Amino acid sequence: MSGMAHESLLRDLRHGDRVALARAITLVESTRSADRDAATALIRATLQNPGSSARIGITGIPGVGKSTLIDALGSHLIGQGRRVAVLAVDPSSTRGGGSILGDKTRMERLAGEEHAFIRPTPSGGTLGGVARRTREAMILCEAAGYDRILIETVGVGQSEAAVDQLTDLNLLLAIGGTGDSLQGIKRGIMEVADLIAINKTDGDNEQRNQRASMDLRQAIALLPPRESGHRPEVVLCSATTGMGISRLADALEGIIARDTGSGHRDLRRQGQARWWMRSAIEEALIDGFFRDERVRRMLPAMEERVNEGLISPFDAADELLKQYRRSA
Repeated sequence: MSGMAHESLLRDLRHGDRVALARAITLVESTRSADRDAATALIRATLQNPGSSARIGITGIPGVGKSTLIDALGSHLIGQGRRVAVLAVDPSSTRGGGSILGDKTRMERLAGEEHAFIRPTPSGGTLGGVARRTREAMILCEAAGYDRILIETVGVGQSEAAVDQLTDLNLLLAIGGTGDSLQGIKRGIMEVADLIAINKTDGDNEQRNQRASMDLRQAIALLPPRESGHRPEVVLCSATTGMGISRLADALEGIIARDTGSGHRDLRRQGQARWWMRSAIEEALIDGFFRDERVRRMLPAMEERVNEGLISPFDAADELLKQYRRSA
């Protein structure tokens, strides 16, 4: 991308042009080496005048209704004068790399809103349920003037450490009546939750969800508080009927105001910046390793030796790393 094209894209992005935002995200998601310099320059330019937003992670087990709830919550926030961007991370096939990318079809109201932007992104098998370039996409959304960034994670039981390094707060969705609905009691994801919403609280589910909310509150009382010094509140809602969505939005806004006022959000973002610096170093080292010509020549034969049991995977890795260090 030429310097003039880069400036034009940045200008359109700053004016909130959704087409420019989509183009910018495509650029930073590109795996082509020719696009990396342009993408790096674009991110660097946006960080010079960062936007002001709240970054909200939304996670939960498959089937809990994340996309439907985001549709209802996002529409409610827009009704309150917010501009909402949704980065919906879809599970990717570990074999073919394909992704369903069906979230947009489940966010019909939000997709039609002028002040909403929805970007389905394949996870590419990334641990933590967030895509490799989700952080850069989030920064671009902020530069385009979106003040509420909702990040929907895969929610397939992987480590949630990565999403906790992206967001200002995390919303955990649960449902009553299934064993997995109280999975958070096993600590895991509960330790990164700032607010818990029990969705699908309608019809026959209402009493089950009431019981689940009591169980969750008892479990939360046994856990240490978050870094903010607070434990998550539990709210009941239904994305399909709209019950509790207003209260959920108010609870989220209350956490945002509290953590901003106390200075916790700024401290959290500073820690996240350090985490992402280390992540970028790891990514660059791995990329450099597999691009190394000597490693690329040795790798097929080494894999064959591992397959035949002639060498352990650990010794094979050690040999490859030694060769890489010599060539470096």
